[in-house]
Amino acid sequence: MTAYEINPALSVRATSNLAHLEHVRVLEESGTNVVLPPSDLIYVSAGATHPLDSWLDALNDGGRLIFPLTPNRGLGGMLLVTRVGPNSYAARFISPATFIECIGAREDAIGESLVSVFESNTTAAVKSLRREMPADQSAWFVGVGWWLSTSEPVDESMPAI
Repeated sequence: MTAYEINPALSVRATSNLAHLEHVRVLEESGTNVVLPPSDLIYVSAGATHPLDSWLDALNDGGRLIFPLTPNRGLGGMLLVTRVGPNSYAARFISPATFIECIGAREDAIGESLVSVFESNTTAAVKSLRREMPADQSAWFVGVGWWLSTSEPVDESMPAI
């Protein structure tokens, strides 16, 4: 297991605290600008305005990404994304969340757009994350190259019938 921590003091502390676990290594760098290995679980503990392609691409089938999707102000939500097929992702919010900003995974314009959608208090409607396909009427929020849908996951690699 690999942990990424960009704060030098926290990286040293984590390395020390986890030294007894031989299977854990702590790297003093950001997990936002590396190629991640194939993963069953990716947990991000800083607020992002969007899921990074590198996080989604690293997920094995059945793999889960948990990260705080956070607006510029107010509460966001912990988003659980599960890869259910080659290009298919289930998604749901598991709790409200507010976190420090995730350096490398924030865009101010997206963060501002997220403010109103979170204020609508409709996070329970989200059922899937879509990538690289046009948003349809089920869109809960549309980002750049991704969007959250109120419909069940679909395999985007399959042609529509």
